[in-house]
Amino acid sequence: MVQLNVAILVFCSVLVPSPALAYIYAHYSNMTSMLFEDLPALFGSPLPKEGLMGVMVMSRPLNGCTAIDPPPPLPPSFDPNTTKSIVLIRRYDCNFDIKVLHAQQAGYNAVVVHNMYSDTLLNMNYSNETIAEEIEIPSVFTSYYASQILRNFIIPEPGAYVILKPEFSFPLSYYLIPFTGVVGMIILVMCVVLIVRCVRYRKRLRKNRLSKEQLKRIPTHRFRKGDDYDLCAICLDEYEEGDKLRVLPCSHAYHCQCVDPWLTQSKKTCPVCKQRVTRNNTEHSESESEEDTGGRGVEEGTEGEADTERTPLLRPSNPCSPSGSPGAYSATTTTTTAQCLASPAHCDSPILGYDGYQSPDEDTDSESDDAGEDRHHIDDDTAQLIGRDTVEV
Repeated sequence: MVQLNVAILVFCSVLVPSPALAYIYAHYSNMTSMLFEDLPALFGSPLPKEGLMGVMVMSRPLNGCTAIDPPPPLPPSFDPNTTKSIVLIRRYDCNFDIKVLHAQQAGYNAVVVHNMYSDTLLNMNYSNETIAEEIEIPSVFTSYYASQILRNFIIPEPGAYVILKPEFSFPLSYYLIPFTGVVGMIILVMCVVLIVRCVRYRKRLRKNRLSKEQLKRIPTHRFRKGDDYDLCAICLDEYEEGDKLRVLPCSHAYHCQCVDPWLTQSKKTCPVCKQRVTRNNTEHSESESEEDTGGRGVEEGTEGEADTERTPLLRPSNPCSPSGSPGAYSATTTTTTAQCLASPAHCDSPILGYDGYQSPDEDTDSESDDAGEDRHHIDDDTAQLIGRDTVEV
């Protein structure tokens, strides 16, 4: 709270105009110019931004506490429309507002009050509000050093003049108001975006939850001994006689006080099987299933007809026919077996083609050469029979 009050105070102090420095530009001999600092008064009209040009005159009396003599006529080299009469008055003996009021009544257009034996600049304030409201001309306060230069060099010099000009101050208040407006608009837009996001988030949560009307449509059941339900999967307590259960469409039952908060605050699905407790559009689901089955049938038909560049390299295994044709599979198997039995020297088996391989038959001693020849004839007959079967297939 204290920080907020400090911020408000600083903001108000920035917006309230405060007196800034002003300058007196003194020109004489048409060449030389001098610069003196001054402070504008807190009453009367402010100095114009472009400055106020005029001929300076010493006040009579010097303190300006009584009626002041009117200004002398301007030299013919000056334009009365652009050049004004400025009076120089010393400090003390009476209040600032009285000095300026006497100068205004005498016909001067501006007043320069100087300090006495000090170069300190003061903010001239008024003592009487009624007198301050009557004052319409601008006035400034300058140092004692500046008054000596003005009195000794500017006032006696013919053709010399001064320009009272306010210091250029950065108009912070004019830039701060638009900046505050822009910041306020940004904050307003951020608040609107935040509210929209919150509303969307609430709608999203509402879609995933059950309303009270939808919850009432789900049937309830009073538990009795002998029912198929054993215990509640949420609280893990066994059902007792007379417990009120809520039976979901998936046939899972729970205590009403356990499953109702889940359905209305979390998700509208079964806590165990994750099935939705609300019915979906059956026609839409059936059409999707028909499209899926139809697409699968077309793909299987195209795979059976011909292989293309989109045909997968690995196809699903089928115990009857891996390639989709039982006859081709049996014929290939028979031919391969016949070739291996007919010409064992050209068999594709990597074990038989290996030089270091020794058949178990070579290690056994044959009883007689006749028995070996008979075995060879039997093998040839078997190969021929297999070959005939292959051709018939």
